[in-house]
Amino acid sequence: MSQEPIDRFAAAQRAERRGAVHGGSKAGHDARAIAFGRDYADADADALRSLAGQIKQHALDHLDVYLDRAARALEDRGAFVHFAADAGAACSAVADILDRRRAKRVVKTKTMVSEEIELTPFLEARGVECLETDLGEFVVQLAHDRPSHIVKPILHQNRREVAETFESHGLGPYDDTPEVITRRAREFLRLKYLSADAAVTGANFVSAESGRLVIVTNEGNGRFCLAATRCHVALVGIEKVVATDRDLGVLLNLLARSATGQPLTVYTEFVAGPRGPSQPDGPEEMHVVFVDNGRTDVLAGECREILRCIRCGACLNVCPVYRQASGHAYRSVYSGPVGAVLSPLLGGHAGRLLEMADLPRASTLCGACHEVCPVDIPIDDLLVRLRDRSRRGGARSPATPSLTAWSVLASEPVAWRVALLMGRAIDVLPGWVLPAALGAWRDHHELPAWRGGAFRKWWQDRKARP
Repeated sequence: MSQEPIDRFAAAQRAERRGAVHGGSKAGHDARAIAFGRDYADADADALRSLAGQIKQHALDHLDVYLDRAARALEDRGAFVHFAADAGAACSAVADILDRRRAKRVVKTKTMVSEEIELTPFLEARGVECLETDLGEFVVQLAHDRPSHIVKPILHQNRREVAETFESHGLGPYDDTPEVITRRAREFLRLKYLSADAAVTGANFVSAESGRLVIVTNEGNGRFCLAATRCHVALVGIEKVVATDRDLGVLLNLLARSATGQPLTVYTEFVAGPRGPSQPDGPEEMHVVFVDNGRTDVLAGECREILRCIRCGACLNVCPVYRQASGHAYRSVYSGPVGAVLSPLLGGHAGRLLEMADLPRASTLCGACHEVCPVDIPIDDLLVRLRDRSRRGGARSPATPSLTAWSVLASEPVAWRVALLMGRAIDVLPGWVLPAALGAWRDHHELPAWRGGAFRKWWQDRKARP
């Protein structure tokens, strides 16, 4: 994971990796556009997005009520409910559950909360084998890498890199055929499912009305994890709670179309508690760990709308900055426009915003992320709010000149004429004309070709005409 400011990391990206990210994200955006055009051609898709945003915002505005209601519904269905204030408490809660079960082999589905709290290294340090079963996450784990995309963890890799990783870990001789790669992963993981003591999953949504957890996947690994193991631990951010089962219909319709262009994911599971007396397989014990880790602070702040996010990745796919920088540049499991807002706010660390102040600034503010967001999050507005908040907190980019000079130039005609002459000189002789501050700015920016300076002459000629 990069520790550099996002612009420097992006500038150092290999062309091959930048091409993989650009091509993969563009393909995701194109699939979304086709799905919405096909399925909502005669409907108002923006009205549906607005409704989904209202559904999520209503649950957030009354989170205390719905979180309590969800916990009681889960307990009524036989699940054990835990609340974790921060990452350390969440990891400890999972470890305590596994210790009581004497579980030493764990299989995991894709869960961003576990990445956020760094659960896997925590458990491995305690002697627990913790294996990712999502294909992308499995490759990332083998390669000692980090996910680059919310939905597609290995968007930054090509199949040659995956084949090399499999070969180096003894999964077979080099073969970059996608079917061979998939088959080898399947054969390896099947044995792990059958020998695992416990499963760790996330949840895309939790219904406060029924206590059902909704888990969506395209690979079936979630179903395999829950079929063979005897203990299920679900890590869930508190913002995943929605008020009613009916709300799920709207959100699920938008989630898959926004993420992958599908009407619905291949596997959409509604988990209603541990297995019942009539069920031959499945976990006999279920635990749900609701994780805060700074979310209540976000909810109380000026960027609360970001908690509506349903992790579809649509804003990443359309973002020109993400396409150039890749997910690793965001220094967090949450990348792209949503990560530029969410990452500086989560974790309960007061100085985190200043440490990540470059992320909100790494945006064109074009508004494309807002246009594609299925829950109508005004991400561009939130980025501006964070920019202002970080500036007031003392963060400042050394490569950003003050706008004071601009205000003087824009209000003084003589100064403006001098600046026009300087503009031509900067374009021709930048090395000795630029002041130190502007020189630092130009190190990270490219000026367009000089085209100004003709308006005043044009205006004088026009006034001189009869």
